[in-house]
Amino acid sequence: MTKIRQLLTDKGGTVLSVSPEDSVLDAIRMMADNDVGSLVVLEDGRLVGIFTERHYARNVILKGRSSPNTPVRDVMESRVVCIGPDRTVEECMALMTEDRIRHLPVIEGERLVGIISIGDLVKSIIADQKFHIEQLENLIRG
Repeated sequence: MTKIRQLLTDKGGTVLSVSPEDSVLDAIRMMADNDVGSLVVLEDGRLVGIFTERHYARNVILKGRSSPNTPVRDVMESRVVCIGPDRTVEECMALMTEDRIRHLPVIEGERLVGIISIGDLVKSIIADQKFHIEQLENLIRG
């Protein structure tokens, strides 16, 4: 079973973040510029929330708020589900499914070390399955 630590090593630990006081427009621009679906919200280096495309659609667009005038603090999720790097891909997939979330910040000790998405987990599972299929094919060929 692949651990999240290995997934982050393969993926890289770059984590994009915004401040709670940044505008939603700035956050959305950062997400678009970096082709990501979420940003962690940090205040004084501490994780205080997460902002995703879903938060934008539901808490800004549908509520008629102005992206340039709305701070991230007003629309972010402050109850963030986090994991440690020693969790398995399968455990994280179950957690994401159960909690209906698509992004998990990874915390080691008190430090944010990465973030994984449902897409990262799916890619890892597909790679593992491909490896197992190749091993079985080699075994059958003898």
